[in-house]
Amino acid sequence: MAVNKTRTPIGEQNPEERVRNFGEVCLGYTEEEGRMEAARCLQCGDAPCIGGCPVAIDIPAFILAVKDGDMRRAADIMSRYTNLPAVCGRVCPQETQCEGVCRLGRAKGFEPVAIGKLERLVADWNYSQPAAPKISETAGSGKIGRVAVVGSGPAGLTAAGDLVKMGYDVTVFEALHAPGGVLMYGIPEFRLPKSIVEKEIKAITDLGVKFVPNAIIGRTITISEVESGFDACFIGIGAGAPHFQAIPGTTLNGVSSASEYLTRINLMHGYKFPHYNTPVKKSKKVVVIGGGNVAMDAARSAMRLGADAVSIIYRRSEAELPARVEEYHHALDERISFHWLSNPTEYVDDGSGSLKGVTCVKMALGEADASGRGRPIPIPGSEFFMEADTAIEAIGQEANKILLSSCPGLKLNKRGYIETDPETGESSIPWIFAGGDIVTGAATVILAMGAGKASAAAIDRYVRSRKAQA
Repeated sequence: MAVNKTRTPIGEQNPEERVRNFGEVCLGYTEEEGRMEAARCLQCGDAPCIGGCPVAIDIPAFILAVKDGDMRRAADIMSRYTNLPAVCGRVCPQETQCEGVCRLGRAKGFEPVAIGKLERLVADWNYSQPAAPKISETAGSGKIGRVAVVGSGPAGLTAAGDLVKMGYDVTVFEALHAPGGVLMYGIPEFRLPKSIVEKEIKAITDLGVKFVPNAIIGRTITISEVESGFDACFIGIGAGAPHFQAIPGTTLNGVSSASEYLTRINLMHGYKFPHYNTPVKKSKKVVVIGGGNVAMDAARSAMRLGADAVSIIYRRSEAELPARVEEYHHALDERISFHWLSNPTEYVDDGSGSLKGVTCVKMALGEADASGRGRPIPIPGSEFFMEADTAIEAIGQEANKILLSSCPGLKLNKRGYIETDPETGESSIPWIFAGGDIVTGAATVILAMGAGKASAAAIDRYVRSRKAQA
């Protein structure tokens, strides 16, 4: 049977409508559409897509089940490998991972199978079913030992889910009032609805994982208390401290980090505007500095909150843009403008301590830097001014020092992140493991999940070895 060259079309909100709401942009496949797309899979014997997935999902197997119309089988297959399928199906950069190595997509004129969209379909179908999740007799029994997980973002949730399935008593400590980490407070509702994250967390809770909110390790709970009460600990607190360029005018009213801006919207119900009086500046002209997914999130959120014009300033060219292609195209559809090869040099005061605009300089790309991309170099005399009442910096994050400073034996690298064994996540303190952004710096949800999965397996080996020696 001939294979369709292009993907099965998927529904999306109309751009003119979606810029006025925070509803999910992509509407997802129906089961019929999913079967059509699943039929495009070549069922390769060597399955390069599995190797391209950080949590090694058996992609051909679950896609075959979708093709056969057996959604239960597809969901059961995925549950063996991932604790966050509905999240991954929405926010993972499949185009550079599983779909990026899809053998069909490498054939001339063919698009890769829409693996991410199929994963989302299966996860959403599973959560729509009334049946309770299957819980093994040993899940969460504590028969093997007790493990503490610090942070409930993608790394922590993955580690907790895997460990409870192995039979551990798992407690997750979260600094905020509700679990989810960056999945709840960092990613906008139109990309990842809070209801989806809550369903994923409920499924992990139903397995036996316990969550303790408002718990700051190093403040409300000491590391010594964790050590005395648990056999091992996994740290997945992310990189929560925003990074600024520190140019003149950074302290003006109207200048903020993307993490603060998105957190206010997400945790204070800004996505339900105007029904909630969320303390987010009502802006007219917004500039966002940066070119990653967070920059796209901030810019698209500002448009939805009523800005007249939103611009992204990026110091490299379109070819080097790190954001997902899908998010970039969505931003273009939503009338976000882009200023390439530009960088702010000063935030300009309106005379009363508030922002009135941004002075920028044009850039040229020089020799490649450590990232493999051309190093941006300012062009003398190329300065220009952009009027703006809000500037949002989305140029990365740094390690949060609260927990790290309370654990002096924990070895950090020169960037201030936890130094670990790259395969196991084991830190310089044998009973402490770590993974995700607190180890790598800001990265993707799926890479954090991969780290959580690897550390869960390593923790199991560590605890069993210690018990055997006792």
